[in-house]
Amino acid sequence: MSSIRGEFSSRFGFIMAAAGSAVGLGNIWGFPTQTASNGGAAFVLVYLILAFCLAYPALMAELVIGRHGQANAVSSLQKLANSPLQKKFAFTVGFGGIICAGLILSFYAIVAGWMFSATVEPIAAVTGLVSTSTWLNTQSLPRDLIFTSLFIILTIAIISKGVENGIEKWSKRLMPALLSILALLIIYVMTQEGAMEGLKAYLVPDFNSLLDPQLLVSALGQAFFSLSLGTSVMIIYGSYISKKENLVSLGAYVTLIDVLIAFVAGLLIIPAMYVAQAQGVAIFSESGALLSEDTLVFQVLPALFTSMGDIGYFVGFAFFALMSIAALTSSISMLEAPVSYAVEKFALGRVQATWIIGGIISLVSFTIIFNFSALFGFVISLTTQFSQPLIGMLCCIFVGWIWHRNKLLAEIKNGHAEAESTLFWKVWPWYIKFVCPLAIAMVFIHSF
Repeated sequence: MSSIRGEFSSRFGFIMAAAGSAVGLGNIWGFPTQTASNGGAAFVLVYLILAFCLAYPALMAELVIGRHGQANAVSSLQKLANSPLQKKFAFTVGFGGIICAGLILSFYAIVAGWMFSATVEPIAAVTGLVSTSTWLNTQSLPRDLIFTSLFIILTIAIISKGVENGIEKWSKRLMPALLSILALLIIYVMTQEGAMEGLKAYLVPDFNSLLDPQLLVSALGQAFFSLSLGTSVMIIYGSYISKKENLVSLGAYVTLIDVLIAFVAGLLIIPAMYVAQAQGVAIFSESGALLSEDTLVFQVLPALFTSMGDIGYFVGFAFFALMSIAALTSSISMLEAPVSYAVEKFALGRVQATWIIGGIISLVSFTIIFNFSALFGFVISLTTQFSQPLIGMLCCIFVGWIWHRNKLLAEIKNGHAEAESTLFWKVWPWYIKFVCPLAIAMVFIHSF
């Protein structure tokens, strides 16, 4: 099967691809924005707890389903079903995840288009193309349509190459570049006035806000969004993992890298906000609410870069190049979810399926652009705060209640022969059966 479907050629390749899916705008755009909007350090603390206590077990459930099924998300889930009703349930969960991935990519491509535009803008400014620089820096229908299209075409070009030559090859290149740029920018920002105040806001929590319903829902959604859970992505990536690999350690590596990058991204964005504030840029309203939540990095940071003088052009270019790379590592995984289903379900060629699915997602993106105020925030909330955690919860139910325990253990023992005697196996099966579904449900009930 792997010779037909493709397979990751190495452990490092899978970790970079899965981490690339996890480490995207959700970490570098979404996480700092959510942190600033939900009490700073309190949000960080809740996010870390939920990432390890709920997101990691759910990630393992999706990876195990995928490697066992060796197929697209719908087929992998249906292989676990024991009755016609369970097969219908499997289809609903798997196809729901695929639709969720497509919807996320539709708004993701718009934000990534902004990143592309912001990356090119300093080049235009340095070369004296003032009118072009202004156009690139101003939100408009032509700009958004052009750069959204460019981003989707680039994503299609990578996915059409397949697993090893597309997803794995580019993840290995993009992830190290992302980490290098991020580290250099943090070092620079930490030397600026106001950075220490931002660092305090980021690291010292207000414990009174820890149980705020909105904070809990936002943190849970962020944990699932950043790990690409509830989108069928990790089921697909799991299906490309060799039976010789240790899934337990692979899942732990991906979760650790994801959380680390999100945390480190916050070390850049939150102090940078306070540096900008120290230089006269308005960050918060009089009531303390964050201004320009969805477009934070496009309004606050360019003002900061401008205040740096000529070096600001280079810092701005490096930052938005970083954001563009982060967007691309995630978008290739989200497009893979519906493409793999189309290839296996309808016997389409990979290139043909990629362009068809990419075209459909482009139309959805354009619809959002033309109805931005009504649809952009709505699609983000629908997918990241509600659909992803709920679909992730249903995957946990599948593994915990439908998959026979002995068969589940047999799959995990592939590549990890001693799994039965480990703490993971003693805790995880009942944890995803009872704790994860109940905890996710309680967060939603509490929010209402």
